[in-house]
Amino acid sequence: MNPSDRYTRLLAEAEQRLRHIKQRIWRVSMLRVLLFMAGITALIYFFHAAGWVLTLSLCCTFIPFFALVKLHNRLFQEKTWTETEIRIYQEELKALQGDYSAFDGGKNYIDPSHEYSYDLDLFGDRSLFQAVNRTCTCFGKKRLATWFQQHLTDKKAIESRQQSVTDLSKRPEFRERFRTTGLVYQGNEKDDEILRQWCDAPISYLHRTWVKMAIWGIPSLNALTLLGGLTGLCSFQWFGLTFMACVIISFGFIKRATQIQETYGNQLKTLKGYARLLAQAEAEAWEAPDLQALTRSLYINGKAPTDALEELSKELDRLDLRNNQFLYVILEGLLFFQLQEIVRIERWKDRYGSYIMGWMEAIGTYDALCSLGTFAYNHPKYTYPGITGTPFCFEARRMGHPLMPETQCVKNDAHIPARPFFLIITGANMAGKSTYLRTIGVNYLLACIGAPVCCDSLTLYPSQLITSLRTSDSLSDNESYFFAELKRLKHIIDLLNEGKELFIILDEILKGTNSMDKQKGSFDLIRQFMQLKANGIIATHDLLLGKLIEQFPDEIRNYCFEADITDNELTFSYRLREGVAQNMNACFLMKKMGIVLQDE
Repeated sequence: MNPSDRYTRLLAEAEQRLRHIKQRIWRVSMLRVLLFMAGITALIYFFHAAGWVLTLSLCCTFIPFFALVKLHNRLFQEKTWTETEIRIYQEELKALQGDYSAFDGGKNYIDPSHEYSYDLDLFGDRSLFQAVNRTCTCFGKKRLATWFQQHLTDKKAIESRQQSVTDLSKRPEFRERFRTTGLVYQGNEKDDEILRQWCDAPISYLHRTWVKMAIWGIPSLNALTLLGGLTGLCSFQWFGLTFMACVIISFGFIKRATQIQETYGNQLKTLKGYARLLAQAEAEAWEAPDLQALTRSLYINGKAPTDALEELSKELDRLDLRNNQFLYVILEGLLFFQLQEIVRIERWKDRYGSYIMGWMEAIGTYDALCSLGTFAYNHPKYTYPGITGTPFCFEARRMGHPLMPETQCVKNDAHIPARPFFLIITGANMAGKSTYLRTIGVNYLLACIGAPVCCDSLTLYPSQLITSLRTSDSLSDNESYFFAELKRLKHIIDLLNEGKELFIILDEILKGTNSMDKQKGSFDLIRQFMQLKANGIIATHDLLLGKLIEQFPDEIRNYCFEADITDNELTFSYRLREGVAQNMNACFLMKKMGIVLQDE
């Protein structure tokens, strides 16, 4: 079954479930109202009757009432879960039509100074990140963005990532359940930062001798005075004194207990969600070695992280008992309860606190891999590239841009067989040069993060991607467009001089200078690239760059995108052709639009 049919079927089933749940909620609500009214009526009617009659009538109404309250809460949880499932299926169906607006595009990761992400439109609205991103946690979003910004260059690492993505692409039920859980219990970056700060904060009470004496001694003293009062060995006043002393002393711990509650008041729901995400990952029988290793790394002396997090959750739930003023007085007077709970939580932190952020990072890795797995699942025609360890190779057959509709996407080949080697792409305005460069850059990136690519086949040698397609002025830095480009080119040369292996993509070198200066500078730059054993692609309007093949017949190939003029109409095939472009379109378009006069 193809993704669209599956999402459509699951959406219909979820909508049917939601209708059924809403009907049950309505029926339970009506029953609650009836039982409550019946209980009030019984209270009024039997108020002066025998005690057992009143008690029995109230039990017959209010016990079922409270049971229905619990059922009502559970039904609302099911409703929230099902509504989230419906949202996911609707968003995926829109995504298959090219509408990714429901997903976070990572605008906060836009960085004009980055080596390639800004040029390739990796972040922001209608970006590649938005098309791929299905993360449901802050940790997952950060991890996926980091993969986009710092792609892999190691052959084994890429192949291992491919295995993990392939494994997850075969598990749509797991991915959807994982994402639903993450969205239902979704926290925010502030919650995660508070959690991180709590992990790093020092322990206050656990290792103090007086605390250990207090949490054992005071309950023991209470027990002895109570026993003495019951047996007549001492007055009950002694028990009352110790009881009240405990209550008064406990006021000194209110601030610390409140701080813990406030720290986890909002985070507890998120923490429970993280525990469920880890439980789902632990339960899977992974095929990919990296996923198996990641799951094994979560255990501490054979104990699963979900069990540890469940312990913390129970301790925090117990601490909430202090919110009941009556229980607070009883528990503090008898057990010094507040201090005992603080110590239990700190003992948990002492044992597991150093592992929490590791668990969160693991959740982020699962989350980011689920995004890539969904991307692979949604594009069954995409292929995983072959990764070679022999420099240099970039062999692409029928490559297209993954964000372009399939009906409009014109696919082209690319062939870079050795080092050094450059493709020189010439062509008219709007003929497709820039799109071709971005198509290669985006697919190269996808390949190097372990994702499938939009082409029939691709084999590549992974090296650091670097581009110069969209340099811009910087008024704040008093920096011109031309100088910004020179800085980028200098950075590329410096990296090559350091021995870094680069895959370079440039669009229109030295745009900010006159034709002769630009031409000479471009020739010199490409010669420098050849000396430094570089690889890449350069697009240009300067047809004379095509003559470089005469100096480097084995290291340069000329290709072009032509603009065809037929019957006074301009057309583009967007097909890559061998050779240097022959037709330009600027004068033709200016005449056609009436900007300049027609030739007489």
